Amino acid sequence: MKYWLVKSEPFKYSWNDMLKDKVTYWDGVRNFQARNYLKMMEKKDQVLFYHSNEGKEIVGITEVVKEYYQDPTTKDKKWVVVDLKAKKSLKRKISLSEIKEDSTLSKMGLIKQSRLSVMEIKKTHFEKIIRKSNEKK
Repeated sequence: MKYWLVKSEPFKYSWNDMLKDKVTYWDGVRNFQARNYLKMMEKKDQVLFYHSNEGKEIVGITEVVKEYYQDPTTKDKKWVVVDLKAKKSLKRKISLSEIKEDSTLSKMGLIKQSRLSVMEIKKTHFEKIIRKSNEKK
């Protein structure tokens, strides 16, 4: 199993939209590295959902339920989507500033490649985010 993080601007597609939809295809990726990460995703992989621009925080967990296929929003064969299923909201949102302040999390791709909308993360980072969300700040 692998671990990932996807970003969405809440005014375009928020965590509340994800919870309402329950399952959605993750479309609109137009960066080759992010696209390659979508192609690497496998069923059951765990995915953190991050609000970018507004909020700048990890808010929930999704799971890959369908591996990559042609992005239905474009005819260009270069672009793909995966289907994600909402699993649960984090007990406490984890902000970008909190991630940057944590010496073990500050090495995440979220910090190093801040413009990338889909990225692989280490299992240890995933687990640390979950632990932090269960703690009071």
